[in-house]
Amino acid sequence: MIRFSLKCRADHAFDSWFQSGAAFDSLSAAGHVACPVCGDTGVEKSLMAPSVRPARDAATPPPALQPPRPDLAAPASDVERAIAELRRKVEENSEYVGLDFVTEARRIHEGQAPERAIYGEARIDEARKLLDDGVPVAPLPFLPARRTN
Repeated sequence: MIRFSLKCRADHAFDSWFQSGAAFDSLSAAGHVACPVCGDTGVEKSLMAPSVRPARDAATPPPALQPPRPDLAAPASDVERAIAELRRKVEENSEYVGLDFVTEARRIHEGQAPERAIYGEARIDEARKLLDDGVPVAPLPFLPARRTN
């Protein structure tokens, strides 16, 4: 397996794994490699540094000479910023009901519980059943805070 740094014609950068360089070439020629942001299939390999591990006895540079560590919790793209903002709004303006989402959504729809905005977790078959029964639900593009590290 090999990881390539890729870039589309709209200059969106992303990484992906392939079985080999030849596998990337054949998938790309067939139009099966697409940008996850815009869907463009005009994807090319970007310049990337080789992944080389230092020797076991290599001295660690002093902290002043080490590169700054990126804040991995900070959104890295416009899409990640939009999802983070959506998450913030959902969490501020609705109640997390967890695994009781299906039951609570049905109770609200039937007038057995007070009308309010809720979010939680449901299996796909349960969500489809809610939709079939006329209960308005939609998937969210993030996991609940209790399911993330």
